[in-house]
Amino acid sequence: MGKDRNFQGRNYECSGECSDLHSHFSRCNSIRVDSGAWMVYERPNYSGYQYYLRRGEYPDYQRWMGFNDCVRSCRMIPSHQGSHRMQIYERPEFGGQMMELTDDCPSLYDRFHFNDIHSCNVTEGNWLLYEHPHYRGRQHLMGPGQYRRFNEWGGSARASKKIT
Repeated sequence: MGKDRNFQGRNYECSGECSDLHSHFSRCNSIRVDSGAWMVYERPNYSGYQYYLRRGEYPDYQRWMGFNDCVRSCRMIPSHQGSHRMQIYERPEFGGQMMELTDDCPSLYDRFHFNDIHSCNVTEGNWLLYEHPHYRGRQHLMGPGQYRRFNEWGGSARASKKIT
């Protein structure tokens, strides 16, 4: 991770989780991912806006769809070999209509006529939920577990993508 654009200025190499990057730099304008898949977060302790980054170079924060140059924590996403499965619900507490996903879904409304997901159960794999259809807007990393209300993952969702 570099302080300035195009990998210039002070940099920091990270090989695992880091809950607070502030001691290493005050802002981050470029990132190079050498291996694996990562989530970088706008705030310490894995909070705020989230950005999914795969292997590659991101010479400025707009390349990773960042809203600003603020990156305060990061974590590597464990790879998952096998199937992906998630049940989504139109109401909190697993209420209302339920649909099961095993693959990417660019628009939940187009496929299921849901305006938003209000609860979900991730049974296999890791998923990204997106604020807007066609994988746009805020991202939310969802690991295996039960999410009874949308505020447990930080917001509603309108598209989903499995992480391979």
